[in-house]
Amino acid sequence: MFESLSQRLQNAFESLGRGGVVTEDDIKSAMREVRMALLEADVALPIVKDFVSRVREQALGAEVHKRLRPHEQVIKIVHDELITTLGEPGRLNFSGSTKPHVIMMIGLQGSGKTTSAAKLAMYLRKEGRQPFLVAADTYRPAAVDQLVTLAKQVGISYYEEGVRATPPDIAKRGLQAGKEAGAAVVVIDTAGRLQIDEQLMTELVEIKRRTQPAEVLLVADAMTGQEAVNIATGFNERVGITGLILTKVDGDARGGAALSMRSVTGVPIKFMGTGEKVSLDTFEIFHPDRIADRILGMGDMMTLIEKAEQLYEEEEALRLQKKMMENKFTLQDFLDQLRKIRSMGPIGKVLGMLPGMSRLQTEGALDNEEVEKRIRKVEAILNSMTIEERERPKILDASRKKRIARGSGVEVRDVNDVIKQYRQMQKMMDQLRKGRFPKIPGLPDGLGL
Repeated sequence: MFESLSQRLQNAFESLGRGGVVTEDDIKSAMREVRMALLEADVALPIVKDFVSRVREQALGAEVHKRLRPHEQVIKIVHDELITTLGEPGRLNFSGSTKPHVIMMIGLQGSGKTTSAAKLAMYLRKEGRQPFLVAADTYRPAAVDQLVTLAKQVGISYYEEGVRATPPDIAKRGLQAGKEAGAAVVVIDTAGRLQIDEQLMTELVEIKRRTQPAEVLLVADAMTGQEAVNIATGFNERVGITGLILTKVDGDARGGAALSMRSVTGVPIKFMGTGEKVSLDTFEIFHPDRIADRILGMGDMMTLIEKAEQLYEEEEALRLQKKMMENKFTLQDFLDQLRKIRSMGPIGKVLGMLPGMSRLQTEGALDNEEVEKRIRKVEAILNSMTIEERERPKILDASRKKRIARGSGVEVRDVNDVIKQYRQMQKMMDQLRKGRFPKIPGLPDGLGL
């Protein structure tokens, strides 16, 4: 999501950076590009007009005319206004609600509502709250079965009674079952439709009346485009929503849904979901400032760091650091770290969080498929080695290399390349250990680069 918007905005800012001074004509030209970029990203026209007007007003103000890298000041204004448009960080709010707190999931069919319910339950468990799922979608074929399957898959308690009872009755009895099970939060997966209709709204209003939810979260497909405005407005006016969950943000979404729905409803986007896999790495808290950074090609280091922290226990990280500094890092350690990186998600998504990488990906200078292919090849080579060979690479003679090449379906030169890279890394670790790199202020001796 946001790739095309990001590319267009960066192109607009490039022209600003060519001269030493940003003139009024430069800003007008850049604002035309910004306007077109937002419209092409399916942002609703009224929101585009308001956004461009705010940016233009500030960009033509006194601050820009101080002549200190003015194009950067314009980029900062756009960055700040993107954050304003995306809103404040949204957090689940259970204040004023008694346990078990109820979260009501609403949305159209195909938005990823049932999958998001399971992902949200996993997130709640990670936060120390005991979740409980209720299957109240009796209209979509196999919706109840899907929720039950997902609940069992991730080990979360659930309530279902098939499709014969009415959703409001199921929701009420499910809430009671959750209370008896000692749940802290009950997540109700409500019925969806292919489009908004009176029967759907009446049913949702009745579920809300009977369960008194602390949160009513609208699950919306990020690829919906400008229709997202009508969907969000319809649900908000009839049911009243407290937050948004954007799904399929890793697909071919242009980003307009996020900007539009947040603006027209006035409620925060609380979570983003990627893919069908129910795991924590496909469900993340929505941070407006980080999304603004991604849109402007600045990466998202904080999310990347948080993902890494989820994979590494402090004790393990210290052990790994000690091995690296003592130059005892083996090919087995290398394989373990490679597996952890791959578990963080698709390599393109991980690289896209690094500053500047998203631009390279968009321009084709960094081929995600080629990088993924190389990583798979290295992993196959390492997996074809015995544990002894990974722990003691020095024993890898010509005969062993041929066996490893056959086992991993590569050439011997590919095996040699992996060993060469490993030895280069060893040399670098040795140099770090001996303090041969220049000292950087603020870092311990020997850790400067």
